[in-house]
Amino acid sequence: MKSRNTGTRIAVAYLAVTALATILYWVDFFTAGSVHVRQDAVYLAFERAFPLADAWMAACSLLGAIGLWRRRPWGLLFGLLAASAQVFLACLDVLFNLNEGNYALASVAMGGEVLINAWLLAGAPLLIVFLWRSRRALLAEQGG
Repeated sequence: MKSRNTGTRIAVAYLAVTALATILYWVDFFTAGSVHVRQDAVYLAFERAFPLADAWMAACSLLGAIGLWRRRPWGLLFGLLAASAQVFLACLDVLFNLNEGNYALASVAMGGEVLINAWLLAGAPLLIVFLWRSRRALLAEQGG
């Protein structure tokens, strides 16, 4: 059996961490609330519009991680779907934060938002490039 290359291991880790962090974010959001940047109705309404889309992204991330780890062709598909959803969701979040002046807020919660935005806007495009450039090898390795 061939060992996974470093790029594939990094892709699997990135997808798994993203899925887990997304789940933990929403558990905190609806329980402790320590991830709330603000408490006003506009911010809370905006954030409450995300769980379904984030669930889709997290599910694709988890399936992508599992599929790539198990060398299944659908791992490539779900990895690309996850990365695309991550870019889309991060762009929405960045524009909201810019429009609302949230990046000027000095708080742990806003620091977390900056970290999430940077993680997704750096990681997802790199994942897309890696998966696309490696698609033939990944599919050959996976028997697809």
